[in-house]
Amino acid sequence: MQTEPGVDGSDSSTFAQTLESLKREGSNILIVGASATVAHEAICQRLLGDLSDRDRYRLTVTGEGVTYRSQACHHDHAGSNTHVVAYPDRPTIADTDTSQNPLGTFGADFIDAIREIDAEANGLEPAELRVCVDSLVPLLNEYDTETVFKLLHLTSVSVKNAHGMGHYHLPVARDHDAVNLLEPLFDAIVEVRTRGERTEQRWHLHDQPTTSDWLEL
Repeated sequence: MQTEPGVDGSDSSTFAQTLESLKREGSNILIVGASATVAHEAICQRLLGDLSDRDRYRLTVTGEGVTYRSQACHHDHAGSNTHVVAYPDRPTIADTDTSQNPLGTFGADFIDAIREIDAEANGLEPAELRVCVDSLVPLLNEYDTETVFKLLHLTSVSVKNAHGMGHYHLPVARDHDAVNLLEPLFDAIVEVRTRGERTEQRWHLHDQPTTSDWLEL
């Protein structure tokens, strides 16, 4: 994570301290940016960290046809410390009872995966757990926004309770309605974009009015 956020004066120090706090206490970050697949992959790699780091545990949430995660999220390239939770099947008319709803089952699987990882690690250290959710588009396409909001509230609390760092890909513009709806659930929103061969990021922290400059990834 960037320790120099690209803001001026005292804001720079406050911004950097906030980023370190998110890493230490646990955080959930929404990654946005339309038509920026390469940039999504780059920041995913940055947030997940080097695959050679065997002391880090990774949880990947993904489904078929999703392409925004980095190579580190692909099970074929990941190590034994990587766990995968699949997106639920599309809802059917019969999925009316919460206990039988695929999204409810998915939420339970997500929590169970974090508990399993915590047990495997004999207690997770801060930032030892890294979570990638790729992407939120299938959920928003298949379920109503209120249901998705409740699910993400559950997952984000679970990540934070484990002092992990979770990031969620949503490849739409920063001012999209879905971003405005989900923003309260996240500690930061990171815009990504591609300019020629350059990939860039811009941070918006939930508890800080300051926005970083566009920084190269």
